[in-house]
Amino acid sequence: MAAAQGRLSDGAGGMDDANEGDRDESRSAPLPFRAAVDALRTARLRPQIEIEPTPAPKRLAPFAYALEATVVDGDQDLADGRLVLLHDPAGHDAWHGTFRLVTLIRAELESEMAVDPLLPDVCWSWLTGALQARGLTYGEPSGTVTRASSHYFGGLAERPATSQIEIRASWTPREGLGGAPDSGAHLAAWCDLLAQVAGLPPAGPGDASVVTLPQRRGPQSR
Repeated sequence: MAAAQGRLSDGAGGMDDANEGDRDESRSAPLPFRAAVDALRTARLRPQIEIEPTPAPKRLAPFAYALEATVVDGDQDLADGRLVLLHDPAGHDAWHGTFRLVTLIRAELESEMAVDPLLPDVCWSWLTGALQARGLTYGEPSGTVTRASSHYFGGLAERPATSQIEIRASWTPREGLGGAPDSGAHLAAWCDLLAQVAGLPPAGPGDASVVTLPQRRGPQSR
């Protein structure tokens, strides 16, 4: 299984420096935040998901840590996403807690799936179901599920139309002993969601009832 801390992207345009700054900041961060970040860095995930740190937003909370992930099948990318851990030691009225997880997930769709009127509701249920399947307690969930289609004209007219699903969501993880949430388990649940959207088969025998999107024809080459 692949470790969550992963590798840095080549040619990241300052990503190395940004993550070095994040490490310096994390050493002076509150202990609950440091514990939550350590759990993200050491989580063990299914091998089809490549995950690595990425610069975190600086304006959403006093402390933040971000990861980006890609679901890979051979040399093809099936889906990608970003997960951000936010922490405000003073608490946040909208969060009803001191931590918040924010995510963006995107994947290509088969055309017949894109027109399914129930698709947004199903995708949202995958998020809540992934958290519940791992026994995680959370609050204040919110988000959007968006479908987008692209049609090509003129010099691009030979390209087939494409459709994409995008999930944007956030939730407040329950804080455990020491004030830190079980961020490693939340990351695992997030990866379960990412794998479902990508159309991967269930990871274990206990997940056989989980319905996933069928794998898209012609996913993006790496």
